[in-house]
Amino acid sequence: MQKVIFLVDMNAFFISCEMTRNDSLVGIPAAVAGDPKKRTGIILAANYEARSRGVKTAMVLYEALKLCPKITLVPPDHRFYEQKSKVVMELLSEYTPILEQNSIDEAWLDMTGGEGLFGKPVDAAKRIVDEIKDRLGLWCSIGIAENKFLAKMAAEMKKPLGITELWANDIPAKLWPLPVKEMYGIGSKTAEKLNRMGIRTVGELARSNTDLIMKTFGKGGHEIYLHANGIDNSPVVAHMADDMKSIGRSKTLPEDISAIENAKLVLMELADDVGTTARRHEKKGRTVDITLKYSNFQVVTRQATIPATCTTKEIYQAGCSLLEKNWNRFHPVRLLGISLSGFDEACSSCQMSLFDKMEESMKNDRNERIDRAMDKIRNKHGSEKITFAALVKK
Repeated sequence: MQKVIFLVDMNAFFISCEMTRNDSLVGIPAAVAGDPKKRTGIILAANYEARSRGVKTAMVLYEALKLCPKITLVPPDHRFYEQKSKVVMELLSEYTPILEQNSIDEAWLDMTGGEGLFGKPVDAAKRIVDEIKDRLGLWCSIGIAENKFLAKMAAEMKKPLGITELWANDIPAKLWPLPVKEMYGIGSKTAEKLNRMGIRTVGELARSNTDLIMKTFGKGGHEIYLHANGIDNSPVVAHMADDMKSIGRSKTLPEDISAIENAKLVLMELADDVGTTARRHEKKGRTVDITLKYSNFQVVTRQATIPATCTTKEIYQAGCSLLEKNWNRFHPVRLLGISLSGFDEACSSCQMSLFDKMEESMKNDRNERIDRAMDKIRNKHGSEKITFAALVKK
């Protein structure tokens, strides 16, 4: 039986999420972007009205504003995008249990043998596109192929709302004429190196000397050579929440800080994000790490072991203790990060017995109950509706 792999790629995901809760952004040039006064002043996602005027992801804001002076800019809300991503993945999992999320806005689906349920691959893809559009108000493109690499390449060929098939017999006409820089897995430096070797298209890479490519690029060279020929034997691996090794958040600061009180506020905001994600995936960790990047770009990491927890307060307190022990006001900090790891398998989500509930009640874990109450309010009314008093901006 021939393999059938889909790559579902959400179109302009961040700004599309914003458009689902703000109708005024529909039909006008708009983008999710950082503050131009901050170091994160770039375009994170532009809608298609903005793209038609030349605005692109990762473009510096002042360049985007020159191209499209009337563009509407929206600050990023990553927690909201994660919530939307989770809903998308839940919808996709209704089509197959073999789903591998590749990023916040795309996933591979192994649809092999699904014709009896969903019809031919193109028909199944149309059904997914329509369902995501009708139920969630979001757009996606889908690549259909016999392996993950070709499905990824196919998904990039037609956007938005595109459905593209890329089977073995399509490779010479659809894949080989593309510049090597457009090939999934090849970065700009690798593309430049290939160009200097006289290899400018995927087809030229496919017909090149294997030994020379491997000698130049090592093991990675063998992979890009196989990909250029449409060969990818890697399976779609269903990633579940249990696969998580750590949950972390970091923030590049708008300006270097030397006052520890300011750093603690940033750390609280990050710990809140980490705790929320941990509770959503029913994870409790025993190791808290913090990362400090100084203004001279030196990076320091420190860690502490604590009783297994998913509460914001305990994660923050552990991080705060590490911060206090390692703070130096003579070394301004430009980035702060905190992560939770060492997950306790015994704390994973499971059906509780009456004894478990009695034991939980006896523990009277006030911090976790408060956090979960906050989670419910945020899930229902939005992440900005409730937060810690210390984080409320005057």
